[in-house]
Amino acid sequence: MSKLTVAALQLAFTDDTAANIKAVADLVREAASKGAEVVLPPELFEGPYFCRVEDEGLFANARRTEEHPSVIAMQELAKELKIWIPTSFFELDGPHHYNSLAMIGPDGKIAGVYRKSHIPDGPGYEEKFYFRPGNTGFKVWEGPNASTLGVGVCWDQWYPETARAMMLMGADILFYPTAIGTEPHDPDLDTSRLWRRAMIGHAVSNVVPVVAANRIGTEHGQRFYGHSFICDERGDILAEFSAEETGVLVATLDLAQAKKHRAAFGFFRDRRPELYGRLVEDR
Repeated sequence: MSKLTVAALQLAFTDDTAANIKAVADLVREAASKGAEVVLPPELFEGPYFCRVEDEGLFANARRTEEHPSVIAMQELAKELKIWIPTSFFELDGPHHYNSLAMIGPDGKIAGVYRKSHIPDGPGYEEKFYFRPGNTGFKVWEGPNASTLGVGVCWDQWYPETARAMMLMGADILFYPTAIGTEPHDPDLDTSRLWRRAMIGHAVSNVVPVVAANRIGTEHGQRFYGHSFICDERGDILAEFSAEETGVLVATLDLAQAKKHRAAFGFFRDRRPELYGRLVEDR
């Protein structure tokens, strides 16, 4: 394990699923042409962020993992380009619905599915109406160059427990596909700074690189603020977008160096799990 080149995609989406998937595919190709070995699209990129409102008709858009158009398209692309693509999608599993992510490897196969653990519920982000809390637990996957990839989905990115759990499972890098923007209940609240600081905090306190991919554009009055970024294990920004840019962020990370820094800081050596029981109490 040494160097790993990663990419984050940032773009706007429409009601046209085929066009959205093609737009993502075009950027995946661009990222691969720049050497990216793992390419992260934003959350639920098959269409607009539908959780703005509670509409029972939208459950019809969920698909089984192997039948979802986003997953199928990224499988074909990953196999062609020989890359990893963590793919967010609206999953149907019998009577249940999940906000899920398929880790697709360079053979085009699904290495596993992660179901989003933390489900938000508030104005403009009414996900509890659509999604059951994930039942997979946090997951990591073997990636390129003997790396281990950890992926949380959107609301997961605010929780230090998510990042720490994936690190304890051996993650060398953390990825967060996202759909976040304005707050309909408070037009003066801009969470973009908080959003970024939370994840940079995960990078620093776990000594691990972080990759975040968000959407942009205005969807039915709700503006998504972008600010996708890649940072290293010090929390230093290596590549970033503003609120308006569309395209590909690419950075090469030195995972071997990050591993040395992680050991030297001693954050994992000095943990005191016997004192953390309060963290798992349901009150």
